[in-house]
Amino acid sequence: MTRATQEFDHGVETAVVTGATGTVGSQVVERLAESGTRVVGMDTERPSGTRPRVAFREVDLRDQGDTWESIHEVDPDAVVHCAAVSNPLDNPGTRVFTNNTASTYNTLVAAGRVDAEVVWTSSQAAYGALFGEDWVPDYLPIDEAHELRPADPYGVSKVCGEAVAGSVARRYEVPVTTLRPATVHGPEASRTRPPREDADLGSDDLRGNFGSWVDVRDVARLVEAALAADYEGHETVLCVADENALGPPTADVVETVCGTIPEQCDLSGREAALSNARAAERFDWRPTYDDPGAATDAPVAPDWL
Repeated sequence: MTRATQEFDHGVETAVVTGATGTVGSQVVERLAESGTRVVGMDTERPSGTRPRVAFREVDLRDQGDTWESIHEVDPDAVVHCAAVSNPLDNPGTRVFTNNTASTYNTLVAAGRVDAEVVWTSSQAAYGALFGEDWVPDYLPIDEAHELRPADPYGVSKVCGEAVAGSVARRYEVPVTTLRPATVHGPEASRTRPPREDADLGSDDLRGNFGSWVDVRDVARLVEAALAADYEGHETVLCVADENALGPPTADVVETVCGTIPEQCDLSGREAALSNARAAERFDWRPTYDDPGAATDAPVAPDWL
């Protein structure tokens, strides 16, 4: 892929990508570098390999001084913030919350101070369903305007991050895009809600996102689409595949999980419970990977990891 042939012509010469060795960050690094962008990947550890047009730095984003100095030295056109501690079930809640809020604040403010465009990954967890108990959507499909009411530290950290994103857009007058990905399927993806295509809706734990998912390569595509867009202020878009990954009609899944379905339910068949209509409208992005179990077209981790 070159500047002349890339899908979304963003024109970014230099970009910082945080969480550069993670599932999403590494795919963003790879896609940007392949399109001709000079990338500086930041993470708590450097990868074992190297990649043309990519330099890696060890940076603890919780440290304001290190973060601001590192981003100031690079002076990027764009900052893509993918770093986060994502699982409140395997990590202390305080660690999840403090890590995510501090790293997001430090990174996004540093980007604003150098007049860099920002794209960052929030989460579907901001709504509250992913790790919540007795959560019922107000309407279906869920869109960006749906109320955010998380009770877990991860979801709350993402809501705080979205507030930071809005403040950075206002204070520094740089475009900021917040992505809310559904469950991301990467090279090591395992479907845990539920783990089988023929799941028994009466017995499997389906609590969370009602089978909504997205291929990591489509997340990286949406990052580029956001960078290529011409807009001001703060935009928020969901990043999700068109259909659920489970098989049954989505309304049946919601009713099984919640015991009811909202009065306003405009779902058809396997249509995802989370809507990707705004991403299509604002950034001309549509998911291109629609089979979560396709072994012949599964995402592959970059060879420099």
